[in-house]
Amino acid sequence: MKKILLMNGPNLNMLGVRDPAIYGSDTLASIEQMVVDYAAERGAQVDCFQSNHEGALVDRLHEAHGNYDGIVYNPGAHTHYSYALHDAVECIDVPVVEIHISDIEEREEFRRHSVIAPACIAQVKGLGKEGYLRALDILLEQ
Repeated sequence: MKKILLMNGPNLNMLGVRDPAIYGSDTLASIEQMVVDYAAERGAQVDCFQSNHEGALVDRLHEAHGNYDGIVYNPGAHTHYSYALHDAVECIDVPVVEIHISDIEEREEFRRHSVIAPACIAQVKGLGKEGYLRALDILLEQ
């Protein structure tokens, strides 16, 4: 059974409240449950983690080393500037798929570039909450 870590970064705990026109009306808890259920149907286990703190996310990535078969990761605003998270993804032996609910290339100029994507095996963006399932599929198909 593959073991997957679902990580969400800053402000994603506010899904369902924060700008529903961009992020939808689903809560993080409902998205996490959707991913857990989808994975279970495919014989995989998912653990969920969210933090608004960069260091906690770095620590969780380090802890994933050797303990998970893959990571689905929405880095939130850290996407655009956190070289610490880029390096944490790069230094572990766990494949990571970066996920974004919105299409970051269609957003404000400062949101269009990911410093984390080059350390990931794939990036999924602009598919809404279903993007989490696509990211999981990428990991399960490996």
